Amino acid sequence: MSIPTVGEEYTKLLEYLRKAQESSAMLAHLCSAEGDDKGMMIGRGWLAISEALKAMQYKITQLAQGRLQ
Repeated sequence: MSIPTVGEEYTKLLEYLRKAQESSAMLAHLCSAEGDDKGMMIGRGWLAISEALKAMQYKITQLAQGRLQ
């Protein structure tokens, strides 16, 4: 068992966030496809979560590169 590095941990974190973002986007699509008002509202919520996860990925990438201000 090797000692983890900072770079490896950033990579894992970004991969998990990417997968969560993709799943949120798919849930947004599937809920919206139901066609009723409740499904559309839930779909918009999942889309907001997807966008927030994408923004978090960007901030973490900046942090990993040492450019967060």
